[in-house]
Amino acid sequence: MSAYTTIELEFPINASPKVLFYRLSTPGGLSEWFADDVNLTGNTFSFLWDGNEQKAELLTKKEGKYIRFRWLEDEDDAFFEFKISQDDLTGDVALIITECIDTDEADDQTELWQKQVDVLKRNLGS
Repeated sequence: MSAYTTIELEFPINASPKVLFYRLSTPGGLSEWFADDVNLTGNTFSFLWDGNEQKAELLTKKEGKYIRFRWLEDEDDAFFEFKISQDDLTGDVALIITECIDTDEADDQTELWQKQVDVLKRNLGS
């Protein structure tokens, strides 16, 4: 039995919550930065990386605020979530990524998220 941990990463993003939410919640938006290709059937997103497919179920979302997925291949309730935070005073927008993963993969996964968010920022012109 693997030990699981939850990581939370925060990235400043120079984009409106509406534009950012599109990139986090739609197959077209996710395929721009998260995976090579993304398909949606019902509530199931199929993510393709280098010909490998992983499926995740959309658990919950709130327009412009957050979206949470659960990996279908994992026996445990491993999930990942994108949350958009906007500072009331400055208007600064941040993307908060939370993921429940195998403890042994935490460092590698953190590095992977940083690379993927760099692609997202480039695509947003941020």
